[in-house]
Amino acid sequence: MQGNPEASLHWWQTRWFVALCTFIAIIPLIWPTIPPLVDLPGHMGRYRVQFTYDQYGFLREWYDFRWSLMGNLGVDLLVIPLHYVFGLELAVKLVVISIPAMTVAGMLWIAREVHGKIPATALIALPLAYAFPFHFGFVNFALSMAFALLAFGWWLRLARLGKLLFRSMVFLPISVLIWICHTYGWGLLGILAFSAELIRQHDLRRNPHVPWKQDIWGGWVLPWFYAGLQCIVLAPPAVMMVVWRSGDHVSGQTFDMFNWRAKMLWITQVFRDRWQLFDLASVGVLFLLLFKAVRDPNIQYSRNLALSGIFLTLVYIFLPRVVFGSAYADMRLVPFLLAIGILAIRPKPGLSIRGAATMAALGMAFFCVRIAATTWSFALYSGTYDRELKALDHLPQGARLISFVGETCRYEWKQTRLQHVPALALERKLAYTNDQWSMAGGQLMTVRYAAAERFAHDPSQMVTDVQCPREYWRPIAWALARFPRDAFDYVWMIEPPAYNPRFEQGLIPIWRDGASALFKIDHKVPAPVIEPGELPIPRWERDIILREGHQLGSSLPDPEASPDAEASPLPMLSPTPSPSPSPSAKARHRKARH
Repeated sequence: MQGNPEASLHWWQTRWFVALCTFIAIIPLIWPTIPPLVDLPGHMGRYRVQFTYDQYGFLREWYDFRWSLMGNLGVDLLVIPLHYVFGLELAVKLVVISIPAMTVAGMLWIAREVHGKIPATALIALPLAYAFPFHFGFVNFALSMAFALLAFGWWLRLARLGKLLFRSMVFLPISVLIWICHTYGWGLLGILAFSAELIRQHDLRRNPHVPWKQDIWGGWVLPWFYAGLQCIVLAPPAVMMVVWRSGDHVSGQTFDMFNWRAKMLWITQVFRDRWQLFDLASVGVLFLLLFKAVRDPNIQYSRNLALSGIFLTLVYIFLPRVVFGSAYADMRLVPFLLAIGILAIRPKPGLSIRGAATMAALGMAFFCVRIAATTWSFALYSGTYDRELKALDHLPQGARLISFVGETCRYEWKQTRLQHVPALALERKLAYTNDQWSMAGGQLMTVRYAAAERFAHDPSQMVTDVQCPREYWRPIAWALARFPRDAFDYVWMIEPPAYNPRFEQGLIPIWRDGASALFKIDHKVPAPVIEPGELPIPRWERDIILREGHQLGSSLPDPEASPDAEASPLPMLSPTPSPSPSPSAKARHRKARH
């Protein structure tokens, strides 16, 4: 606090207030047994395989699990010691709960170090701890970013205290650990640390008697050199990344740069959760403050974080949408770009205490309202999870389970968050589930259940009522008629779209709740026959069948005669080594976005 005693601070600048905000940040996650984040159940299934892979032969038949060093192991490693004490589900919950808490604490620490005291405006940034990437369930990414914010706060503090040698010693292992957690956290730390060090070196070395525009050597050249020198301790993970990404087992492409439409959508969707108008209005609050800081004579931007914000903006502009097969690469950066912009704002000297207190009260109210809404939203999602998971009471351990989760072709702000709930059957019952991602080198586990054919992994669990344009999801009727029944013993339908009951031929219901149901497959009864012209073959599946040289049986409609076969011009990508089809851009993003 730069020598200021605690007693002289305003209420929003004290340690107890930081502790209070950190506690408030965990409230939405206290009630749900399983945090209702879209991808998290899929990760939990992988964690269960991680602990039991060598104990069950059928797991080795279905999945390939190999430990390797990569920049995507955060929660995978943390649950190892925790699950022995708390069990897997509670261990995962405790790790996930820590993420928004550390994110909030990191934001406030950065604001304190940059401004000397926490400015009232910093409170507006706190709801970004529950931004869209976190709701999506990018838990390794979110954990690494939380660590990066805390590490940057410490980086600034050690510089302020003049402990540069000690900082270099401790940040060498810190940078490696953050990279192992997830590559993005290491990247964020590098950008923030370099920009902060550049400002510090500029202030140390420029000639105060020469206009800053003319002081090229001291004000520009030397600061860049010495800032880079100070940040060398953060560079070793770059070598680790080259080794990781150059392996023969690693797959994944980098593409889709300068997708301006997507980049603008990510900004407007930064708070995307359940209530669209409320979430959009919340984004408006952030931009109102960002623009106000440009025009309002009472507040200003810190040079330190403003430069960080500029660097992050440039990264966001040039960052492709897919990096090494990991999708939503640019989208993940948005909440942290906005947070740094908000944290850069501070009142100018002379702003009345009353005005600052009013701003702090408004910021705290904004934070609490967003937390309350998220708490209610998570409680509703948790209720849906609890209802669907009752099906697992009727599922035997080690079952060969295929799941179909309903989706729609329409864009909907509120996601069901059920896309990877089938993986909880793997986590709780060691059942095979067809929703796991399968990308060699991107995570520790890949799918190799050849008998499942094109229903082996994500997104084969996603089904719709019709063939969606630009999507690789199957229509529910087609999926029920064509999945390889000999490879599975049970079918789990999770809020599927409406379909003709005749497609349940050979399926014995053993549990129902509304549209959701669990069926046991009667292998003595053949699958329903698709009448010629009854259902169009999904174009991407037809192309794969033809590419593999398979002959279409008489029960399949003529693909050229199907009126809808060409209705959705989906891009075909090169095939992958997996037994499932090479997915479209968005479908591949679902399996490789981590």
